Amino acid sequence: MKFVGHLDMMRYFQKCMRRAEIDIAYSAGFSPHQIMSFAAPLGVGITSDGEYLDIEVNSTKSSAKAIKALNEVMVEGIEITSYRRLSDTDKKAMSIVAAAEYEIRMKDGYEVLPVDYEAKAEAFFDQQESIEITKKTKKGEKTIDLKKLIYDFQISTEEKRPVFYMKVSAGSAENLKPELVLSAFYRFLDEAFHPLAFQMHRLDVYGETEDGLVSLGDMGEELPA
Repeated sequence: MKFVGHLDMMRYFQKCMRRAEIDIAYSAGFSPHQIMSFAAPLGVGITSDGEYLDIEVNSTKSSAKAIKALNEVMVEGIEITSYRRLSDTDKKAMSIVAAAEYEIRMKDGYEVLPVDYEAKAEAFFDQQESIEITKKTKKGEKTIDLKKLIYDFQISTEEKRPVFYMKVSAGSAENLKPELVLSAFYRFLDEAFHPLAFQMHRLDVYGETEDGLVSLGDMGEELPA
């Protein structure tokens, strides 16, 4: 499933809404389409437990019935875990996305450095005032401070292999790819960084609210039977 692109995933969900008989609303005009938007499209090759989409409906089943109906038409590898109603005043998820949480593991067959990863993570993130990198843009190159875009960074070990955990800025304003953080970390170690050595897994996506960062899954309310 991780190799399915975002546009294909969107078309897949459009078909699932019809198959599950969700009373989804359509736009007006000559070529009407389902009113649906994804919070933060997932990059190809990344797995996830926390993906969100907004839909507009004319009428709706209860949360439990909608989840059951949708999962009955889902393919292996995709599962609907929540179906919640937002108020009319709530903004769309894609407009409030502010952070994403990742767990990153090394794939088998790649060399594991003989270092104390937990200590190095603390030295890299907690003890540095800034983490500067040079990023290529359409207008040239610019230096950015990753430290301002990283909310948390930790490394644990399982079976002597590092497991990276990070919560980073996401969304339309400041979107930080986890690969950039890993690249900066390995540069800090003065070691080569091999992007293909890591499997990215997104744990959750967060929105910016008056109460701070909140999981999109905690917004809205369950629909009773």
